[in-house]
Amino acid sequence: MRATVMFGAGDVHIETVPDARLIEPTDALVVVTRAAICGSDLWPYKTMEYSETGRRMGHEAIGVMPFAYSDGTCVFCREGLHTSCIHGGFFGTVDIPGAQAEAVRVPQADGTLVVLPVSTDDALMPSLLTLSDVMGTGHHAAVAAKVGPGKTAAVVGDGAVGLCGVIAARRLGAEQIIILGRHPDRIALAREFGATDVVSERGDEAVERVRELTGGLGVHAVLECVGLEQSMRTALGIARPGGAVGRVGVPQDETLPASQPAFYNNVTVGGGPAPCRAYIEELLPDVLEGLIEPGRVFDRVVRLDEVPEGYRAMTGSDQSPDRVLKRRRRRVDDRMDER
Repeated sequence: MRATVMFGAGDVHIETVPDARLIEPTDALVVVTRAAICGSDLWPYKTMEYSETGRRMGHEAIGVMPFAYSDGTCVFCREGLHTSCIHGGFFGTVDIPGAQAEAVRVPQADGTLVVLPVSTDDALMPSLLTLSDVMGTGHHAAVAAKVGPGKTAAVVGDGAVGLCGVIAARRLGAEQIIILGRHPDRIALAREFGATDVVSERGDEAVERVRELTGGLGVHAVLECVGLEQSMRTALGIARPGGAVGRVGVPQDETLPASQPAFYNNVTVGGGPAPCRAYIEELLPDVLEGLIEPGRVFDRVVRLDEVPEGYRAMTGSDQSPDRVLKRRRRRVDDRMDER
């Protein structure tokens, strides 16, 4: 079968790989009809060291299959924390190759997969696909930030997860929703999703602007959807006393920024990998009834053989396939010389 393989930074190809197959009796095989490139896929796309064997990519696919697999029965699954399942794990690892492929093996199928009451060509497919990651992750940020009726919320980041965070904040009843971002097309969509205010500044200026919009108090709930040190500092800086930060951006730094004001203001910090499987039953009816349309965060569709182009489009990279291939050959030649 064909699948997406990343060999190094900027070096993505569609390769022929061994067919996905059943290994354990709890497995299922899913023919992938739609998959997505996640923002977290872009970190290795920018930084991954060259590998001769490559890494199979993708963890969002229509099944609906969450980006992690879980048995649904262990103590953590029963607590709604499926990403910590004792028998679970994540797609896109050595043991469970990625879902940007023609098919994927799904471990713990009974606890992971959800049967959808729609056909594969249904118009709702883009929104249903978001339940495998970005919509569930945006919702997790809102839950961790304790968004509720009448509260003020701020979403740090205007990517797909941030936009879904706006949907989640509105769905949970936030009265004021501030989006922190700079992309005009995304900001326009955020407003349609329910954002009431926009802050395009960054750093201390962003903190000052959010406080101006909230009477100097800051917001009750902050959805941190980026994962950089600066975005986390901003999140801590705009939370009001007694507020909460829900962090779902994959951390790109090893330490959490220290903030004395956040400590003395009793700001709660929570979040992590979203247990999307725990949220599907809650979010699915709203998608099926058209109450939310998270599929609108996708602005481009490509065929499987065009996935490398999809990566370049998401990063704004000008790396041509020929240029990357020549760079890979030079690396192989250098390694041969070293031997």
